[in-house]
Parts: sequence; structure tokens; C-alpha cells
Amino acid sequence: MTLPTHARTTLMRSTDALATAVTTYAIPLLVLVSTGSTVLTGVAFLLEWLPRLAAFTIGGPLVDRFRADRVFRTANAVRTVLLGAGALALVLLPQGSAASTTAVMTVGALSGLLAQASFIAIETLGAALSRAAGDRAHRVQSVQIGIDQGALLAGPLLGGLLLLAAPAVLLIAVALMALASALSTTTVPDSNTEPTPSSTIRSVAASLATGWRTVRGIPALCWLVTGLIASNLAVAVVQASAPITVLHDYGASSLTLGTLWSTAGVVALAAVAASARLIDRHGLWPVGAGAAATACTACFLTALAPGTASYAIAIGVLMAGEGALTVVLRTLRARLIPQAVFGGTLSVTIVLVVAPMPVAGALVAALPAPALPALLLSCSAAQALAMALAFRGLWRHRASYTPLAVPGRPHALTT
Repeated sequence: MTLPTHARTTLMRSTDALATAVTTYAIPLLVLVSTGSTVLTGVAFLLEWLPRLAAFTIGGPLVDRFRADRVFRTANAVRTVLLGAGALALVLLPQGSAASTTAVMTVGALSGLLAQASFIAIETLGAALSRAAGDRAHRVQSVQIGIDQGALLAGPLLGGLLLLAAPAVLLIAVALMALASALSTTTVPDSNTEPTPSSTIRSVAASLATGWRTVRGIPALCWLVTGLIASNLAVAVVQASAPITVLHDYGASSLTLGTLWSTAGVVALAAVAASARLIDRHGLWPVGAGAAATACTACFLTALAPGTASYAIAIGVLMAGEGALTVVLRTLRARLIPQAVFGGTLSVTIVLVVAPMPVAGALVAALPAPALPALLLSCSAAQALAMALAFRGLWRHRASYTPLAVPGRPHALTT
């Protein structure tokens, strides 16, 4: 029996997001546990995110050229082989050796590249579903982000448990998730046009140039990207420093860290579910502004938390604000980017907003552990300022992302 398109895309997104969440969480933690080095932990986070910039750069043009479903299937198939090879290497190499640490970092870097190529593809499919939903697009985005938040919920806890079993078991489990994603791939109607004949295909550079012009030509999209850059830097610093804070500063275990992030994922999942109803009632802009204020405040509090309990509460509030904010911002992005140049423009926007991730890893690697709270305070202040400016700009240009009314339905508009 063939699953409906919505069910297939849900399965695709679920297994892909879970595989990415487990590796993103577990690779730096594995490096910290095996080497005890906070510097190498920051380097591992940096190496996970640097290749993703390359994936975002070429991923959109590849989606425009070869279709989102093909890119998604190929990326996950290659990721399956990579993780299987990594698991074999960990079995053969001495645990904790320089060779095994290098293997882990290499797998993390290449897996991150492939994960983000598949992310661009699944986002393109999701945007097609959002466009088809009209003024109910935020509900489609709520479901998709709920899947992502569910993966963030299960990923750290699952990664911690698998790591307790064995590093090779962890990589094999993630390989099976990637394989399930590849096998479940389907096509969403109108998600992309048919592949363009090679004689008329634009180069990657031309596609990205078109995307950059599109971003600059839509003021609301520029403000949206500005807010996301600052927010991602602050959240990335929290994520990169969390293993050091929890394991070294608070003296807790890796399982405690996994439980902390999974608990925060539960809170974020509830916030994502609630955001759809709040947007129906109050509109995109008020909900987004409230979520941004919540996230900025919580990020500030993570730097001041005196112990594990208060740190966990701050992380939970941070993830709740980020979850609701993501529903708003992805809905806006799906509305603002023209369908004809969606892949290339999405690549440009994601490169810009993901660039802070490796920067965060580099900062954490460069600074001593006692300096991390000051870094968090600085990033949270920058986040608050950028978000205030971004939402002021989004309010001024709100007409550009207001959908046409559907008779008999209330608008989910800014008010």
C-alpha cells in the first residue's frame, strides 16, 4: 500500500531530522568524552558546521537543477555509506587515539555537509506544501517544525544512550535512519519544475547571484535574515558551550546533558504546537516579537545560571522561544521567496544565517572555559538588538508577506 504524499514527506523529514540531531549532538560530546579537551570539543563543533556552508551554497542550485526529491534521496544514500564506513573505522582503530578522533571529526564534517543538502531539499518540498495551504501556511510550518523539534527532543537522549553502548553502535543507528530517509523519498507536486535542459541550466554562481539579488530586493526578507543571523550566533554559542558548562563547570554526566536537551525539546515542541493557535488569534508579527523577546531573555539567563537546575530551566525557555519564533520566520520565508528561484535564494539565506555556527565553535575553542559566560552575555545583547531592529523592519514591510484572504477563513496576518 502506497502512503499519501503528506505521510511520506512526514516520514522523510522525521528520519532525516533525527539522524541530523543525533550526530550534531553526539559528535562533539564523543570528542569531549574521549579526549577530555574543551578545545577539541569546540573544534569538532566548528568542523561540523563549516562544510554545511558549502552544502548550502550548492544545495539550492542542485535542487533547482535536479529536483528536491532526487537531491534528498542521493544525500541520504551517501550519508548511509559514510556513517557505515565511520562505524567500521571506530571498530578497527584504538579508542581515544588520534586516528579515531580524526575519523570521528571527519565523519561529523562530511555528515553535516550531506545533512544540510538534504535539509535544503526537504525545505523546498515543505515550502511547496505551505504555498498550497495558502493563508494556513503557518499550520503546515507548525507541523514541519514540530517534527524538527521532536527530533531535537529525541536526538540528544538517543545519542547519549547509543554512546553509552558504543560509538560504533551510534554511527550504525544513524546510518539506518539515513537509509530510511532515502528509501521513503517521494515527490511533492509543484515543488519544483522539471529539470532544465543542460544547454539552458544556469551555473551555480549564476543561481546564487540571482538568489542574492532576490534577498536584497525584498526588504522584509533582508530584515528576516538579519534577525536570524544574530539569533543563530547566540543559540550556537549556547549549544557549543553546553557540554563544557554541564560536564566541567557543573560536574554532571553526559546522560544528564542529553536529558537536559531532550527535556528542552519537550518544551519547544509544546511551544510549536501552541504557536499555530496563537498565530490564528493574534497574527504572525505579535507572536514572533513575543517569541523573540522570550528567546533573548532566556539566552541572557543561561550565562548567569549558578547550577544545573537553573541552567536547564533557562535552556527550556530558550528552546520554547526559538521553537515559536521558527514557526513565524519559516512561514515568512516561504511566503517571501518566489517559487521560481526558491532553491538558489534559500541557499543564500541559509548560508547567511548558518555562518554564525562555525564562528560559535571557533569562539568556544579559542576562549578558556571561565570566559564563556561573558561570551554568552555579549551574544545575547547582540541578539536582542538585532531582533528589535528586525521586527521593526518586518512591521514596516508587512504588506509584502500578507496572503490573500480565503473566503470564510480568518487571516493569520500581522495586526
